Amino acid sequence: MNDLITHDLDNGLLTLTFNRPDKLNALNSAMYTLLGDLLQAAQDNPKVDVIVITGGSQCFSAGNDLKDFLDNPPSDMDSPVFRLMRGVLALDKPLIAAVSGAAIGIGTTLLLHCDQVLVSRTAKLRMPFVPLGLCPEFGSSLLLPRMLGHARAARLLLCNELLTGEQAVQWGLANELHDDGEQCLLAARQLATKLQALPQEALRVSKRLLKDTHRQALEATVQREGLLFIERLHTPEAKAALRALVKD
Repeated sequence: MNDLITHDLDNGLLTLTFNRPDKLNALNSAMYTLLGDLLQAAQDNPKVDVIVITGGSQCFSAGNDLKDFLDNPPSDMDSPVFRLMRGVLALDKPLIAAVSGAAIGIGTTLLLHCDQVLVSRTAKLRMPFVPLGLCPEFGSSLLLPRMLGHARAARLLLCNELLTGEQAVQWGLANELHDDGEQCLLAARQLATKLQALPQEALRVSKRLLKDTHRQALEATVQREGLLFIERLHTPEAKAALRALVKD
């Protein structure tokens, strides 16, 4: 299971890489558990200063593994995917995303919780919750309107609009645009090094202050979305939409 997400700690910089290329880095229950454990370990490890999360130079993540969701749907808010969300919300060390290729569903909503998001020109962001008979998750129904305004948030969450890497930067969902995945990851590591040079305790206090302004509302939204998401997974329209896309 450990090979599903590789982890490399180099002088305080922890790089976490989704490693399921045959499934376009789609996240299953095992990966949610592993990523949650890795982030918790990073939070507790004084040798970790900054975390970079990536899917490599080809694909960030195709989102939830749909077959896994059909076979093993989350049943309550203690399911692996929701434990991961709580772990991300609790993280006070800088989290940087380096995104190339597809970032679908939770592959995009995860980015909303990163402190810096770097994308390559191949990046494609999409949140197809409504077409799958589902609803927004990971606080996206709160964060996207705050970040983009209602109209643009609705284009993404209701209309299933795809954003290129360039558009993601223009809209403010990403900070930097790079020509390819290797340059994107290199730039993310360089940014992480700059953050490592700063006083670490002050950095973490400052991140907590940035996040605390909407933490209570965000936690409540994640909870409400999660309960509705679980409910939606059991509806006929969601089951039909998921089965139509799942290949045995």
